[in-house]
Amino acid sequence: MSRDLGISKEQAESRLLNESRAAGTEAKFRDKLGASYAGAWLSGPTSATLTIATTDAAAASTVTGTGVQAKVVGKSLSQLEATKEALDKAAAQAPASTPMWYVDVATNSVVVASSQPAEAEAFVAASGADTSAIRVERSAEAPQAYYDLRGGDAFYIGGSRCSVGFSVRRGSTPGFVTAGHCGRAGNTTTGFNRVAQGTFQGSSFPGNDYAWVAVNSNWVPQPWVRGSSGNVIVRGSSVAGVGSSICRSGSTTGWRCGTVQQLNASVRYSQGTVSGLTRTSACAEPGDSGGPYISGNQAQGVTSGGSGNCSSGGTTYFQPVNEILSAYGLTLVTG
Repeated sequence: MSRDLGISKEQAESRLLNESRAAGTEAKFRDKLGASYAGAWLSGPTSATLTIATTDAAAASTVTGTGVQAKVVGKSLSQLEATKEALDKAAAQAPASTPMWYVDVATNSVVVASSQPAEAEAFVAASGADTSAIRVERSAEAPQAYYDLRGGDAFYIGGSRCSVGFSVRRGSTPGFVTAGHCGRAGNTTTGFNRVAQGTFQGSSFPGNDYAWVAVNSNWVPQPWVRGSSGNVIVRGSSVAGVGSSICRSGSTTGWRCGTVQQLNASVRYSQGTVSGLTRTSACAEPGDSGGPYISGNQAQGVTSGGSGNCSSGGTTYFQPVNEILSAYGLTLVTG
């Protein structure tokens, strides 16, 4: 809070205390004012002032208390919310230039934000909403949905599918590690939902079998691996020894477990030999490539290849994650 709100540590602590007290005070006056209640808001670097709005001038005199002030306004909160609801019902007709609207209690209005105010005004007029309660504001905001980046989820490279390994960062750039045979530097990816996701920044195969993908701002790297019944949180990347239990996640076969059988194995694929792999008894199938292996809460590596399948059983090999982190100067995202 100190960093992001530009206040001192002491101010941040005071702010939290004031906000905690204000929540109870606001609830009391909301009940007391009833239909005339028009919202409330905090102001000041420490949230020291709580303003309670009401449409009833006589009731305003009853709004008292330390750091509490009243403001008489023209529209009640229920009227503002009804106006917004009318816009919500007409949302399908909103132009692309008008991506949002909201109740702004501090200005006692419903704000419609748009890069093209004339288009927004036409939308408002056609909506049937109470125009006396609406303000159109010019805005360059273009909201977009965010998607979680999670180990084991599918991603696509053109018509091919692989699995996300672990979320990583390189400096301030977010991304994920995966198998090198999934793509080459410059290849673009889409996520499990086929939304544009990122670009391969580096890839090595054969010899190694690792790569990393930088993702765009739609995607938020999470310290998670998709487990059998929820997310498994990644805490670090300490290497599990031979005989240790290990589980892997992938977009084809989901969550599968086995044991670490050998370290530092070399595997000769048709494309060439990959060295330094770890051999396990966890099964996998095509499409699981690049997905994460985890032992307890420690990241181990990403799926390279194997033999067999998850019906009859099989053997798999993974590229150790610490080598990938070191090769590209990446930091593992942990919980």
